Amino acid sequence: MSGTPVEQVACDAWFSLTPIADEIMERHPGHRVEIIGGHLLVTPVPDAPHACVLTDLMVLLINGGLHRDETLVAQKIAIWLPTGPEDYAVPDLVVVNDDVEDHYVQNNTYDPACFRLVLEVTSGNWKDDLGTKADAYAQAGVPVYVVVDRTHQCIHLFTDPTEGRYARHRAHAPGELVDLPDIIGAKVTLDAAAIIDAGCPQRS
Repeated sequence: MSGTPVEQVACDAWFSLTPIADEIMERHPGHRVEIIGGHLLVTPVPDAPHACVLTDLMVLLINGGLHRDETLVAQKIAIWLPTGPEDYAVPDLVVVNDDVEDHYVQNNTYDPACFRLVLEVTSGNWKDDLGTKADAYAQAGVPVYVVVDRTHQCIHLFTDPTEGRYARHRAHAPGELVDLPDIIGAKVTLDAAAIIDAGCPQRS
């Protein structure tokens, strides 16, 4: 997910965080709000390289044939999470089944069974992307989770969710190719060096 967390609130299970999340989004347009594990996570507007690398990734996935009859490629479709009664995340990029709209859950979230791939591009929140979110997406049964880790300059590939954890996790460094599993619906390979370079800020 983009940006650096600016607010994180833990509340008792009986206290609804949804109205607070809605108010934050209204007061801070462009910020992203998620509830994971009963925690409220707010992250600011991403920088330009973050946005550009997402476009590059969308082009790769679309050219790979994933935006067609059976699947869709999109940004910021919210996924309902089984980690709490109000939990949801808003991944940077997703590959979903084309009937995703038929599987609406609540609060603009959709059933995780529709998601074939979720992808996050880090900023200052890499620990959340590699820890909290990896566990949440695994518990939701998302088959493929990709993290473009701009802090450590690598691409993480998480696959095979088993008993609430991803059974396989590999970090790919520049110079390596990342073959996405066929379960996403097409054969797509990412060039780690090109993706990481596109996401790196050029300013000093």
